[in-house]
Amino acid sequence: MTVREVLRAHTATHGNASAETKGEGGHASSVASAATVAAGRAAQELGIRRAEFELAVHLGLIDVLGAPGGGRPRVPEGEIARLREQPGFPDALVERVRTVGTAQGAALLDIAPARFTRLARAGCVSPVTFYLNRYRAVVWLYLADELAAFVAREPELLAGRTPPGMRTMLESGADWRARNWRSQRIDRLLDRTTDPWARTAVQASALDPVQLAEVVDDPYERAYLVRVRPEPVFGRPGSMAAREAMAELMLADDPDEILWRRVNLTLELDRAREDRPAPRPGDDGGAPATAPARTGARPRAGRPAPAAEPAAPLAPPPCAGAPRSAAGGRTAGRGLLARLGWRGRGAG
Repeated sequence: MTVREVLRAHTATHGNASAETKGEGGHASSVASAATVAAGRAAQELGIRRAEFELAVHLGLIDVLGAPGGGRPRVPEGEIARLREQPGFPDALVERVRTVGTAQGAALLDIAPARFTRLARAGCVSPVTFYLNRYRAVVWLYLADELAAFVAREPELLAGRTPPGMRTMLESGADWRARNWRSQRIDRLLDRTTDPWARTAVQASALDPVQLAEVVDDPYERAYLVRVRPEPVFGRPGSMAAREAMAELMLADDPDEILWRRVNLTLELDRAREDRPAPRPGDDGGAPATAPARTGARPRAGRPAPAAEPAAPLAPPPCAGAPRSAAGGRTAGRGLLARLGWRGRGAG
């Protein structure tokens, strides 16, 4: 498939998607919860593979209901009917969750695999998931649909010389793939809950125990964050190696990113404390953990505004070659940073 064909397919797919989106505002509230089916049965009825089904849920394309006792999510029959009525079903749905690796992605964009890797490392394209190969190395996968959007958005990056700012960043060893995967995963989890403590727990998941304790100094609050933390609808990868890789990839590993996560955690924690206190030993049942009755599709209303971004402690990747200014992030929001006790890694 050539770049031109990719662009045509992307335009056609999003033409259908925009028509679909017009009806999404009401479908979350209109799905009947009385009749549901198991995820495996839903995937069969939708004519898609189980991996495609789970990715569609993760992306918010399929609405599922969490079991009251914490069991496996189930799919309302009305949701299956809604999806089957979509234009181009099931091919349009399959295309929206189609993933490709580096070689396939490079072929899709009609560029060399080495150039594709540089674009990914520079943060121009973001992985949506990963798997471990036989050597237990992380292999990133990208949404084909998002690669088509990148072609339409930044065609000049597919040929010619790499922009100077991007080249400097890559020569320094920077790699935005894990960071972008973390960011998208956190954003999707945040979009599925309005509960302040659950949102705080999502932000906390990107910090290691030492960083977390510096921001959340109350051990009862930290224990509560573990209890209410939302997980991906279908849990973590099954194998021990995959779980270990997931745990490692989840943690912010750059001072700039750590600072940004600490700032967001602090803001969410303030909202959570205003909403209700974390339960203490001896409390009568404690503050109830809000278990989301509906997951997969994102809440359309009533969600608190996202944490306001300070003057860019975590700037976007310099995809177009503009060098990032580290000074702006270090000087912004000094009152909040002082509260965080942030001195920066390597600051002595």
